[in-house]
Amino acid sequence: MNDRKLQILRVIIDDFIRTAQPVGSRTLAKKYGLGISSATIRNEMADLEDLGLLLQPHTSAGRVPSEEGYRLYVDTLMQDQKLDIQQQDLIRKLLLHRVIEIDDVIDQAATIMSEMTGLVSLVSLPQFKKSKLANMKLIRVTDSKVLLILVSNSGIVKNLTLAMSDIPQRVLDMISDTLLHKLLGTPIEEITPKAINNIKKELVEYEALIEYLVPLLRDTLREIDDVDVKVEGINNIFNYVEYKDVDKVRELYEKITDKDFLGRIIHTRPINDDVAIGIGQNNQMADLPECSIISANYKFNGKQAGSLCFVGPTRMDYSLAVSVIGYIKETLEGIFSGIYL
Repeated sequence: MNDRKLQILRVIIDDFIRTAQPVGSRTLAKKYGLGISSATIRNEMADLEDLGLLLQPHTSAGRVPSEEGYRLYVDTLMQDQKLDIQQQDLIRKLLLHRVIEIDDVIDQAATIMSEMTGLVSLVSLPQFKKSKLANMKLIRVTDSKVLLILVSNSGIVKNLTLAMSDIPQRVLDMISDTLLHKLLGTPIEEITPKAINNIKKELVEYEALIEYLVPLLRDTLREIDDVDVKVEGINNIFNYVEYKDVDKVRELYEKITDKDFLGRIIHTRPINDDVAIGIGQNNQMADLPECSIISANYKFNGKQAGSLCFVGPTRMDYSLAVSVIGYIKETLEGIFSGIYL
């Protein structure tokens, strides 16, 4: 692989990403001023095809990148695309505008990612069960229902409805205040029936009520999802040239709207701090063999908390997607560490 072949491969992939049309030698010679003839370009393209880096969809058509070609491109040839100051300021302002609730920040991050790239974006919230209890409250909402509000130290709020009849609010206040006093700072996944039972002696007068409350808390805490994923840009798949076939659109749409499937995508993301790019058959998701997945993890209080992902066709603007995901990761971590507060 000499420099000329690498330059031609980069130009072909750049052009194909923009146009979604197979690229021919005459197009390259006219549009890009490579300083070599169409015949020479044609020979180099044939060599790149022999190397498995280009494909020719039809005998008379130009070439398109193979998955191996994209891999070489993102690893070696792709030019870094830094977001300009205006784009960076816009991202910070949009995220900071809704910084009070972490759910809103994550929602906004997913929206920004999708709007800036035209891809489907996924952002997972910090795992609630891995967080620590920061606050809790029992609030009577009807004669037969009580709302349990749990707040984690990562800012996530969960509201759970419990079936509890004819209990005065003052009693609920006493129970929730006592539980909070004993459980404050406890990892939520460790709030077990045994942990709550140990508090019964503090509330002897309401022991029967605590006995009733324990299994309710246990069951509702079990139902809290390990991973809560925000998804934006699902309708963008209708804009992809690669998904003009109705059956392909339906198949992809069903997958990226399935909660369990989204959880699998998030769980297969890298464990390090780097932005990872999975292309086609090598994206770690056998169910999405024609897609690329770009992902990164973000931290909360210095610990890995959630993931950011893009899902789209292999023909995507990798440079832009990497820049956006990297900057949003950096901004989220700044928000969560208090830098921007």
